[in-house]
Amino acid sequence: MTMHTRTLGTTGPQVSALGLGCMGMSGMYGAADRDESIATIHAALDAGVTLLDTGDFYGMGHNELLIAEALRTAPAALRDNALISVKFGALRDPDGGWSGFDGRPAAVKNFAAYSLQRLGVDHIDVYRPSRLDPDVPIEETVGAIAELVEKGYVRHIGLSEVGADTIRRAAATAPIADLQIEYALVSRGPERDILPTTRELGIAITAYGVLSRGLISGHFTPDQQFAANDFRAYSPRFQGDNYRHNLTLVEALRKIAEQKGVTVAQIAIAWVLSRGDDIVPLVGARTRERLTESLGALDVTLDRADLDAIDEAVPAEAVAGTRYAAEQMAMLDSER
Repeated sequence: MTMHTRTLGTTGPQVSALGLGCMGMSGMYGAADRDESIATIHAALDAGVTLLDTGDFYGMGHNELLIAEALRTAPAALRDNALISVKFGALRDPDGGWSGFDGRPAAVKNFAAYSLQRLGVDHIDVYRPSRLDPDVPIEETVGAIAELVEKGYVRHIGLSEVGADTIRRAAATAPIADLQIEYALVSRGPERDILPTTRELGIAITAYGVLSRGLISGHFTPDQQFAANDFRAYSPRFQGDNYRHNLTLVEALRKIAEQKGVTVAQIAIAWVLSRGDDIVPLVGARTRERLTESLGALDVTLDRADLDAIDEAVPAEAVAGTRYAAEQMAMLDSER
């Protein structure tokens, strides 16, 4: 495995071609092992991964504290290479429920102050609103982040799950490094309007959900059971007939992977990598074993015949079920 680098847009930093999404280390997919999580972050840094992605609402601050501990206990040379991307703004209650989003300028600065403290850093490398606040113009939210950039608390501005019009308005307010959005073989919505817009404006994509929450990892079976505190227990793509249909897509993909001598997860990640040098996949590995598998995608080369076979096995609109439940889909500016 050779770690290559990609640049987050025309204004952003150079990062590893794969980033590590740390959300799953804080309970979104059921219980996680703290020691193994920290060991996985260390292994990622050792392998040349420089981009660590988190959100201040992952585990209500738990994820940021976990990353802080991992960086504090990592060798200095690796720690100094790490770049941290933080999403902010989602509001939660003590029961773990979701109660909206706050993109007001005062809230932006408040969220940033807490993240800096939890992470134990003097700046955040990429700071982004996790969703569009329908009650606050994006210009005001991005303008507040721009003020944090001027003061040195933030290095670069990112966006998350917003549509083409919002991207243009944000970019007219301040330089935008990247847009974070779900993009995978079974989540190809960004190809319609969003990717053309980001490419026109020189904005990169950090793609999360590249394995669709593990759905196309090749590791799940038809009788898979998910814990009550696992996001997938309620995700439409993992329910009933949807789930059974989607696993048939995985099996079709598996045949192609086996012909190339790679795993299903590796070919799915390699597909995202193949979509352009302006796209940086975020892999949500929670263990060193899964991380090693994901990193193997960097050495998978897909030629035109491979890509055609993948498109035939998993057509763009073939997946059953939306990527979030209806109430969460309604909060996505990127889906409007």
